[in-house]
Amino acid sequence: MENRFFEEINGFYFIGIGGVSMSGLAKFLLSLGKKIGGSDIIESEYTLELEKLGVKINFGTAKGSVAEYDAVVYTDAIAENDFHLCEARALNKNIISRGHLLKRVSEMFGEVIAISGCHGKTTCTAMLAHIFYKAGKKFAAHIGGRDNVFSNFYFCGYDYFITEACEYKKNFLLLEPDIAAVLNEGADHLECYGSRSNLIAAYTDFLKNAKNAVCLSGIAGGISFGFENADYSAVNITECGGKYSFDICEKAVKKGTVNLSVYGKHNILNALAAAAVARVAGLEFQPIITALSDFGGVERRFEDIGTVNGAKCIADYAHHPDEIAASIAAAEKITVGELIIIFQPHTYSRTKNLFDDFVKVLNGSKNLLVYKTYAAREYFDDCGSALTLSQSLKNSRYGDNIFDIEDFLLGVQASDTVLFLGAGDIYDIAKKVIFNMNDRR
Repeated sequence: MENRFFEEINGFYFIGIGGVSMSGLAKFLLSLGKKIGGSDIIESEYTLELEKLGVKINFGTAKGSVAEYDAVVYTDAIAENDFHLCEARALNKNIISRGHLLKRVSEMFGEVIAISGCHGKTTCTAMLAHIFYKAGKKFAAHIGGRDNVFSNFYFCGYDYFITEACEYKKNFLLLEPDIAAVLNEGADHLECYGSRSNLIAAYTDFLKNAKNAVCLSGIAGGISFGFENADYSAVNITECGGKYSFDICEKAVKKGTVNLSVYGKHNILNALAAAAVARVAGLEFQPIITALSDFGGVERRFEDIGTVNGAKCIADYAHHPDEIAASIAAAEKITVGELIIIFQPHTYSRTKNLFDDFVKVLNGSKNLLVYKTYAAREYFDDCGSALTLSQSLKNSRYGDNIFDIEDFLLGVQASDTVLFLGAGDIYDIAKKVIFNMNDRR
């Protein structure tokens, strides 16, 4: 089912190949027999997976060459003066963005399912992968995180393509889905859109591109999901140890009981969205119920990563105020003693644009350390810095290095919970903290 684009290109070089979306696309092209190479700043679990598959990757200042590849793929985070991008231009290579490559890949499949929203995309996409697998469908899943079973890409056929649709720089508008889902419309990436109204307008355009729409109740669209007044809703909700059970309803008719294996009330909405999408795709309820109950989660989504002084340590990708609120609420359900939070802001612009929201959601924390900003693609901006945020909070310390975190955690007790939040390198730092503190005992 290859289209002409893939017939004519035999080799792809990925700039930023360690990114979760990029490495997933690289895996798919490898399955087509394409020659794959790439570069990235540092090694990661995703680059290690690719290297085991025979992919040659250049790290750090090791520049390599794109000459032996037909096309060069880049992400929006890559600088215009990147060495490999400049070399590709000089050699007149076929240069394609990650978003356009994703669109090309999606065109190879019978039906495209695209999941968008400020938060929940990765979990919902992973849930759908488990549902379609349980239903015996032929599909590919392009997941924005490491699912415990499928990692970040799974492929077993061309009937369906399930992917996250990222709103950053309007990349999701490149897709033409058969089913489009909008999980929420929280304000984010305002540095790209300028205002929340422009962002919402982009979500509206995204839905217009699709044949079928699934939306959170209250969002203008097609099929709705939500806690109430929705086509797909949850009733008889119960909670035990931070995990939720509920009866799922279709048009107010009970269809079965879901016993979630993942933490947090917000995952009820992710499960309802996945169920609604699967039903629109024509799947029966039994595999939906079973898969949602068995779903074991995604790396960095409220993941148990170890203990310090007996205290459970949880890592969560939450980097938006809404996500932070949901993660804190879930952590409070499982905490007997004190909840201790280490939060790393992700980009200066997001912190600056949503500053008041960050203050509101974090001000209730009694034990909080704000770690230095993960800048990603941005330059320093004091108005959106972690230090400025920390100074604006009631009970907050600022941390500039791993030793500050270790010092902050010295007094934790076994009954406490330590919550590491953020989408930057805080996940790897948290693991180092846990190792160092246990190694010194």
